[in-house]
Amino acid sequence: MASSTGTGWAQLRQQARSLETQTDTLFHTFSQFASVPNIPIKPSEDERQTESKIQEILEKRETLISQLSRLLDSEATLTASATKQNNLSRHREVLQEHRRELARLKSQLQEARNRANLLSNVRSDVNAYHSSNPEAAEAEYMIGERRRIDNSNNMTDSVLSQAYAVNESFVLQRETLASIQRRITGAASQVPGLNSLIGRISAKKRRDGIIMGSFIAFCFLMFLYFM
Repeated sequence: MASSTGTGWAQLRQQARSLETQTDTLFHTFSQFASVPNIPIKPSEDERQTESKIQEILEKRETLISQLSRLLDSEATLTASATKQNNLSRHREVLQEHRRELARLKSQLQEARNRANLLSNVRSDVNAYHSSNPEAAEAEYMIGERRRIDNSNNMTDSVLSQAYAVNESFVLQRETLASIQRRITGAASQVPGLNSLIGRISAKKRRDGIIMGSFIAFCFLMFLYFM
């Protein structure tokens, strides 16, 4: 008799744990209906079916807990009864938590629907107002266009300000380079032979440039010839 009772307890507990796992999975699915971009005003068929499955599983778990409680009352072993009493209490706690979670998700869905319904009503009222008051709609359109033009003007002013700042920076750099060049020229004029040395260096660079350019041109012509 004790073995039969133990077997029945183990099977019922396995069923209870399996249903708890199914409930968690269905909760995840049910919570997704509140996060869709455009939530429908009325529950969809999938939403109703998911909520119905959760309710059904919760009722099955309630029945299993009642069966476990009756089995526990029929046992005489104190040690085993104490362990099973803890298991039974845990199943009850999880069931209550899941009932509260279902209520929370349903409230969250209703709030999302209320917001969507409110926004829909506001848009409908605005459209109806514009339809019955074309002058007001035209004025609102002109105000919007004015706001966009002002934004464009502000952006243009910002770009021009940046351009002026860059231009001023270039002017300062040019003046700095001119000042450095004047100092170098003045220093060179004070050192005998420095100007002629700089001239010879420049002439050598030009000659090397001409030679290198001629060589590159020759190689390019030879390349075209042998293609």
